[in-house]
Amino acid sequence: MTKVYFVRHAEPNYNNHNDALRELSSKGMKDRKLVTKFLVDKHIDVVLSSPYKRAIDTVKDFADSYGIEIDIIYDFRERKVESGWIEDFTSFTKMQWNDFTYKLSDGECLQEVQTRNMSALQQVLNKYAGKNIVVGSHGTALSTIIIVNDVNSFCLTLGKRA
Repeated sequence: MTKVYFVRHAEPNYNNHNDALRELSSKGMKDRKLVTKFLVDKHIDVVLSSPYKRAIDTVKDFADSYGIEIDIIYDFRERKVESGWIEDFTSFTKMQWNDFTYKLSDGECLQEVQTRNMSALQQVLNKYAGKNIVVGSHGTALSTIIIVNDVNSFCLTLGKRA
């Protein structure tokens, strides 16, 4: 049986506005030990992560402790919002969740994020069948995986029945 443990990154340093390079806060660095503690008895075979620093760093303590190399899966990255910083992020987020096709001129809509993440997950499930897998990712990216509109269709795609 294949098991996938999705890990949303720990608390980031929001003062760093570079999405790809945003590191964890001091609290986030401490909290990643909780990830290690949770995963210790899960017999993890594979650790994967988004390429973003905060996602990598969240699973890095566990991976380093057990000598597992972190493989980067680019398609597990967070959505691209826009080239610049969005001041009213709450309003933007509400608009995206109310309309999965809504996006800013230089960003991704949630439908695109969901398609990208589901494709990446399917590839991971095919490649690592029968393994225990950790995926370090992001809240919105993971949410688009979790809310797949048709659970039966998704399960049948994986060769199972809901």
